Amino acid sequence: MQLDLLSVALLAITGFVAGGINTVAGGGSNLTLPALMMFGLPADIANGTNRVAILMQSIVGVAGYDKHKTLDRPAIIPILIPCLLGGGLGALLAAIIPNLYLKPILLLTILCMSVIILIRPDIIAPPVGTQTLSPRGNQSAWWGLFIAGVYGGFVQAGVGFILLAALAGGLGYDLVRANALKMVCALAFTIVAMIIFVAFDLVWWVPGFILASGSMVGAHIAVKIAIKASQESIKWFLFAMTILAVLGGLFF
Repeated sequence: MQLDLLSVALLAITGFVAGGINTVAGGGSNLTLPALMMFGLPADIANGTNRVAILMQSIVGVAGYDKHKTLDRPAIIPILIPCLLGGGLGALLAAIIPNLYLKPILLLTILCMSVIILIRPDIIAPPVGTQTLSPRGNQSAWWGLFIAGVYGGFVQAGVGFILLAALAGGLGYDLVRANALKMVCALAFTIVAMIIFVAFDLVWWVPGFILASGSMVGAHIAVKIAIKASQESIKWFLFAMTILAVLGGLFF
């Protein structure tokens, strides 16, 4: 793969935008996956290479949210268990079968989420101070996190929406704290997925690190914006991203 200066700039800018989107909502991979394939990467290698950027933006996002005291540290382990189990399964499936069958399910899930945000915003954006639950005592949230892990390990694009539905809608976190835990989940199953993708030689490191350089900056800035933004603003940004994710999924 030959990358000239313009290609490097375009990949870095795409990573910057996607990193910001993923840190506050989700769907950034709907930009990065087509971009990588546009530069000549096969779909399976683009899927693996994209995880380099996801990994780095997740590290920056988690550190940023934790710095601002919005990361619920005691909840990390119970939430990570279903995510990691699902992430390992999803990455293994991605390495051996095409992702054709999950795309319609993803689009339907994201579309349903956009409808919920529009007609029942209290479900996905509970007020600050709402009593939160643990997945240990909430089977639907546990399975939601497991499914998010499977999907995230499989293809990544749009997994943030599924995680937010489980964390905010299922466990009662406000959107800032839900986003913080979402980044932890994304970091955890991306590590698992990376091990599997590297083992199957599905990662091209140079475009991955170029994409990651932009995504890290985007994530850093997005955390600062998310901390200061109102729940209402984040909710409507999330709604806009769900619509764009559906449209992007239909075309790509």
